[in-house]
Amino acid sequence: MEEAMRSTLLSVVPQWHRSRRSICVTTKWTATVASIWIQCTSGSSYCFGIYSSFLKSSQGYDQSTLDSVAFFKDIGANVGILSGLLYSASSAPWIVHATGAVQCFIGYFLMWLSITGAVSRPPVPLMCLYMFLAAHAQTFFNTANVVTAVENFPNNRGTAVGIMKGFLGLSGAILIQVYKTIYQGNPSSFLLMLALLPSLTPFLLMCFVKVYSTNGGHDKRQLNAFSIIALITASYLMSIIIWENVQTLGLSIRIIIFALLLLLLVSPLGIAIRAQLSDMEPQTSSVEGNQLLGDPDPPEILSENLYSQHHHIAYPKIHEDTGQELSTCQREENLNLLQAMCTVDFWLLFVAMACGMGSGLATVNNISQIGGSLGYTSIETSTLVSLWSIWNFLGRFGGGYVSDYFLHLRGYARPLFIAMALATMSVGHLVIASGLPGALYAGSILVGVCYGTQWSLMPTITSEIFGLRHMGTIFNTIAVASPVGSYILSVRIVGYIYDIEASSTDKTTCTGTRCFMLSFLIMAFVTLSGCLVALVLFFRTRMFYKQVIFARLQHSVVQ
Repeated sequence: MEEAMRSTLLSVVPQWHRSRRSICVTTKWTATVASIWIQCTSGSSYCFGIYSSFLKSSQGYDQSTLDSVAFFKDIGANVGILSGLLYSASSAPWIVHATGAVQCFIGYFLMWLSITGAVSRPPVPLMCLYMFLAAHAQTFFNTANVVTAVENFPNNRGTAVGIMKGFLGLSGAILIQVYKTIYQGNPSSFLLMLALLPSLTPFLLMCFVKVYSTNGGHDKRQLNAFSIIALITASYLMSIIIWENVQTLGLSIRIIIFALLLLLLVSPLGIAIRAQLSDMEPQTSSVEGNQLLGDPDPPEILSENLYSQHHHIAYPKIHEDTGQELSTCQREENLNLLQAMCTVDFWLLFVAMACGMGSGLATVNNISQIGGSLGYTSIETSTLVSLWSIWNFLGRFGGGYVSDYFLHLRGYARPLFIAMALATMSVGHLVIASGLPGALYAGSILVGVCYGTQWSLMPTITSEIFGLRHMGTIFNTIAVASPVGSYILSVRIVGYIYDIEASSTDKTTCTGTRCFMLSFLIMAFVTLSGCLVALVLFFRTRMFYKQVIFARLQHSVVQ
């Protein structure tokens, strides 16, 4: 008996030790937590409004020149072709993270040296290069985290992308809270912080971000838990921003606020530990874990290759003896970038993103100047920049989760949600163009939410239509539409019209609704046109998504 107990303990202890090690390091859940933390510090490009006025005054720029620098920020933050190619070639997320961290430090550190006068004032093209390098790092962090999340959770890719994109959207507000706690009133120090914090975080956590082939039955439940943490964090940040706009906060209060924020950001680690413990237990039912927040059925049949190019799909066939699917709406192989660019769907998605993302970037890049022209105080404009991160988060998170829900429930094609977002964004631009009291707050909510929605829907649709193998390269290529649209709308329209209106009064600044009214009327028309393009993509793909839900229903009948 004693010998039997000893042998039992010897077999259990190593197993427990391996399980404990698995919980701590080698799981897709720790990879998810590490990716979330990296995303929380990666959105420095969304903080441009905090230091844009200081950059403009210290370098002697006019509005068009400032918009040109912002355009290179948009190019860097959205043209992630190199990061996609690096991910596809190396299949190692840590290499992508490390490359981004180096770029981030170099770009922001050189900008900080220039603005503080430590080096002579650089020419505009060189400053544009610094801005490009700093913002381009974001694409490396984003590509590594998003593609890894989709590969780890192929059956819940919309929710996984929404979480990653959502925390990236929140990162602007998080970084601003760090700035206000430590460097309040010193934009140059904020640039130094942007050189250090977003660079160190990936270096510390990149070894945890890996792809795992496991697909537990409770994935949806745990992903919903991460989503709830994200919503609580967004609500907390929004309440802080509103509080700051009403009352001046002392240093001690700010320290307490920041400590609570850190606790919220650490809490996903507890979810990861519970998730791994759940995966180690015998699974009795995979349906129970998918009922949280209303998910109707388990998505097991939506495998990695389920979302194939909709031109090559067939209804699923059921084996008479085993009840297993012999066909799951697959195509023969994933498309590479050149093959994807030869399809109509690629360019429809590209044009829709140029209209929506471009007008969204034009809005956030000029939000400080819009507020100044309408008589908003510097505190109010800073609040608008912070709140933009919240609206951006809600769109990114909601777009992924809601589209996942309606896909699983009704088989609705995701491009329909892009069309709805662009139509709503058009209304937001009209509200801002009105110049009415409070219109900038209301309009920025609509534009920010709809802008974020596109950032979660576009990568998910890309993975579904073109496959996972080259997803990073393809969705980053489509993201080029964002700076293209931003350049046309922000530099050639918003900045140009603003400078004309300012020069008509022999001043360098413009005041009144006339400064931006025509620009936002034009952007309203552009986003409405993008809505029509997205509807064309919807009609081209709706049968594909209907067949996805048909496969789910047929699978349910067999079971």
